Amino acid sequence: MSREAWIVVGVVALATLVGAVLLAVRVIRTRRLLGTLGVNGKVAFYGALLYTVLPIDLLPDPIYLDDMAVLTGALIYLGRLVQRRRAGNPPLPGAPGAPPADRTGRRVP
Repeated sequence: MSREAWIVVGVVALATLVGAVLLAVRVIRTRRLLGTLGVNGKVAFYGALLYTVLPIDLLPDPIYLDDMAVLTGALIYLGRLVQRRRAGNPPLPGAPGAPPADRTGRRVP
């Protein structure tokens, strides 16, 4: 490969790394909301962070697109959980203040 091609590859790798870091920072900032989001929110949060940190990836590490996709998906999911909670919907099962649920996940009256 020519020198110019290596420069382009380096710039693309750096841009995706910066994007992944910015998304990780946004996910970490949502950590303070985990207490109100229930078990599903915690699983999405910690699952996204573990996938990003662990060396096992779907794509090789110089390409951070898979990490960015996982972090973006977690942010979208957590954002929807927060919107649902703020809209006055009942708390999610497992969240503080949620009514008890039976084994099937249905709320007990």
